[in-house]
Amino acid sequence: QVQLVESGGGVVQAGGSLRLSCALSGGTFSSYAMGWVRQAPGKEREFVVVISWDGGVKNYADSVKGRFTISRDNAKNTVYLQMNSLKPEDTAVYYCAANFRTSGAVTTTPSSYDYWGQGTQVTVSS
Repeated sequence: QVQLVESGGGVVQAGGSLRLSCALSGGTFSSYAMGWVRQAPGKEREFVVVISWDGGVKNYADSVKGRFTISRDNAKNTVYLQMNSLKPEDTAVYYCAANFRTSGAVTTTPSSYDYWGQGTQVTVSS
């Protein structure tokens, strides 16, 4: 059974940075495109970013382009999200998600992901 465990959330002031990590176990990490999805209180889940199995394709939501960077280390079964220049509107629970893919294609649709982590809270104070 595939399991995803996120870490790295916390409280930061606006303009600050955080780095999230997500480790996958119980499956072949390189078989999955990995994404981050966030959900703020009272709002629907929002796609943030996705990376293909080999890191060759990355797709960012417009709201985070130029501020967030996704990367992955297939040897460590881990995907990372470096978040810089954080804004109060980035405050949300951030979920790591895995989408089984046999190609380099990626999806930006949260409902398409096969496995989810438990989420990690990111709070940005103004």
